[in-house]
Amino acid sequence: MYTEQDILDFIQDEDVKFIRLAFFDLAGKQKNISIMPNQLQRAFRDGISFDASGIEGFESPDKSDLFLHPDPDTITIIPWRPSTGKVVRMFCDIKYPDGRPYEKDSRYLLKTAVKYAKDAGYDFMIGTEMEFYLFTLDENGNPTKTTFDNASYMDIAPEDKGENIRRDICFTLEQMGITPEASHHEEGPGQNEIDFHYADALTTADNTSTFKWIVRTKATANGLHADFSPKPIDGKPGNGMHINISIRNSKGEDDAETLKYALAGILEHIEEMTYFLNPLEESYRRLGSSKAPKYISWGKGNRSQLIRIPESKEEPRLELRSPDAAANPYLAYALVIYAAMDGIKNKLTPPPANEEDLFSAAETVTVGLKKLPRSLEDARHKADCDFIKKIFG
Repeated sequence: MYTEQDILDFIQDEDVKFIRLAFFDLAGKQKNISIMPNQLQRAFRDGISFDASGIEGFESPDKSDLFLHPDPDTITIIPWRPSTGKVVRMFCDIKYPDGRPYEKDSRYLLKTAVKYAKDAGYDFMIGTEMEFYLFTLDENGNPTKTTFDNASYMDIAPEDKGENIRRDICFTLEQMGITPEASHHEEGPGQNEIDFHYADALTTADNTSTFKWIVRTKATANGLHADFSPKPIDGKPGNGMHINISIRNSKGEDDAETLKYALAGILEHIEEMTYFLNPLEESYRRLGSSKAPKYISWGKGNRSQLIRIPESKEEPRLELRSPDAAANPYLAYALVIYAAMDGIKNKLTPPPANEEDLFSAAETVTVGLKKLPRSLEDARHKADCDFIKKIFG
């Protein structure tokens, strides 16, 4: 928990010359403005203004002044920038000129969800599994559809050409305060996965955004293009963003029982949330193939289900497998928390676990199962509901 004075002292002691104030648009794309150290006190006191009409989905030109207020706890040195005259980054809260939180600020929406759960006695711990492809560049530096290698799941060098880049990414994650846990080649040619340690929901969302930035930066430095899109190559596995959730409570309740109610709440609202968990038309080419779920179901250790309960010796958790890497993690985690809390507060009971392999099951097995939305338009229609409007306005 850093104070503003801690940050001002750090900036001086570490020879910092540029401070990037970062925030996110509604799609989860990171934006930033750079300031000099002599403007940092003003940033903490008054915020730094920016033109919100230039951010898609924010405001119109007639009321476009919004202000960035840096969050001291998120400061990190950008390790690939110069070691003298360092550059740091801080995530920011977006506010109106009168100091009110801006309702379309993704971090604010997640903070609100976290507070709602905490006030009820529950803390959500979240971890993500992020997949991405590496493609070569053409002579003009533009991405091609030629994958960096033709390796498959957990192959090693020389078939796996991505191991050095993954190692570089893991070292950079550590330098920026994020703990990598595992990395490997995924099923698709040129496809990779790096997992990092779980944390509270806001920290994990910040880490997820930082992770994507690091991956793209390191890929570019190696003459490659990192692609997080849901289905980069037709007929090959898509990029998922599996969300792992564990819940701790201060009420003395059994964690496994709490997780069961949370699971039921997510199943209850998954159709309504899918528009935000799978936000591109391309997302719906991923669902239903290559271990991406199609049906609204759950099972124990079963990777063909929408939600699975992994076999683990650690605290119980559930894994939501439908989201893809194009989702805004702040909005995705906020929705998951609200859906889970609905299940917990109303003690919803999930249907029986499904132990079938739904990718190869006969129609007699799947005929009674509800399906996830099959197109972006279908998902948008289902998102037009009271549950979403109550959360996002």
